[in-house]
Amino acid sequence: MRVCIVGSGGREHAIAAAVARSADVVLAPGNPGMDGFERTDVSPELVEADLWVIGPEVPLVDGLADRVRARGGLVFGPGADGARLEGSKAWMKDLLFAARVPTAASRTFSEERPALDYLSSLPGPWVVKTDGLAAGKGVLVTSSRRQAEADIRAKLSGQAFGDAGRRVVVEEALDGPELSVIAICDGKRAYPLAAAQDFKRVGDGGTGANTGGMGAYSPVPFADDEVVGQVMERAVLPTLHALRKRGTDYRGALYAGLMLTEDGPKVLEFNARFGDPEAQVLFTRWEGDVAGALAAAAEGALSDVDEPRFSAHAAVCVVLAAPGYPEAPRTGAVIEGIEAARAVPGASLYAAGVSRDAGGRLVTAGGRVLNAVGTGADLAQARQLAYRVAGMVSWPDMVVRSDIAMQTGGVA
Repeated sequence: MRVCIVGSGGREHAIAAAVARSADVVLAPGNPGMDGFERTDVSPELVEADLWVIGPEVPLVDGLADRVRARGGLVFGPGADGARLEGSKAWMKDLLFAARVPTAASRTFSEERPALDYLSSLPGPWVVKTDGLAAGKGVLVTSSRRQAEADIRAKLSGQAFGDAGRRVVVEEALDGPELSVIAICDGKRAYPLAAAQDFKRVGDGGTGANTGGMGAYSPVPFADDEVVGQVMERAVLPTLHALRKRGTDYRGALYAGLMLTEDGPKVLEFNARFGDPEAQVLFTRWEGDVAGALAAAAEGALSDVDEPRFSAHAAVCVVLAAPGYPEAPRTGAVIEGIEAARAVPGASLYAAGVSRDAGGRLVTAGGRVLNAVGTGADLAQARQLAYRVAGMVSWPDMVVRSDIAMQTGGVA
């Protein structure tokens, strides 16, 4: 089987490494740090492959899966109708309410005064989200009403996120540990992957700006099979059923970002793809024929394959970011130490935002640059190895959280 993996980030590098155990891989476009894999700049629709796996959210929302399927291709990834789960937070919330999926109370606004009035009716803390895509950075969680009001104004005016923020979702803040549960879906059935937890804030202790994710780990000590089963029963399967009732044949990854409240799991968000950096730890732990499982989901035939199996070992991912991330990352710095880091047994170094300069050297080219992943018999060992690898790589003013997977029961 020849598999085309669409995207250029660390998530796609991790997917490629797992898929390559049982299939040939071509990355479209990939990046220069993905040594050992075929890469192409040809439009994904024109790549010769037996299966397409679409990594990022933007091509999904733009209908890439529909275009490939129209050409007769087998695709793991929802069409534009299903990707609205991520493309519009307002649409997602409406679907959750209709499907009676537990989630935070919220309302959607395109005008400032009603949004501020609703904000004042909530006890706080408050959550303000862009309706459209914002690369994981369009969510504000704050205990400051003044900050929430300013964020509403900045988003609705287009100042903060352009058109993506001209409609906002204002919702109550939920309390509890966060959790990520991702399922692979074939339109009717869904198999859960192992639970993971990611770390959204740029600074230690969950401080600083919201990012696309600064690290992740799996397994999660407080999320056993019973918790994952509750998420599937109360959130994933009802959502899949609601989509099917609306005529959407959802084949791909369904990512549930959750808060484990005193009343049980509640959905914070749904994404239409594998999480980043959750994918980096999940695909590292995923055993068996990954390509076969993704192909079965794309074919609508998950019943023909076994549920995904995961190693008893733990995995920890530490994101290495450029200075200034997430607001204004500074790029172009030469990256030192990659070869030595990739030679460490039991570890992986996935390339995310990298390119080559005129001299052929790898340089930083994005906010999140590299992902150091360590494995071990437990989280402590995996964490130690991940940070050992991260410490072998350098460029000026590299940004790394020092507390990924240090505390595995609270807010990340």
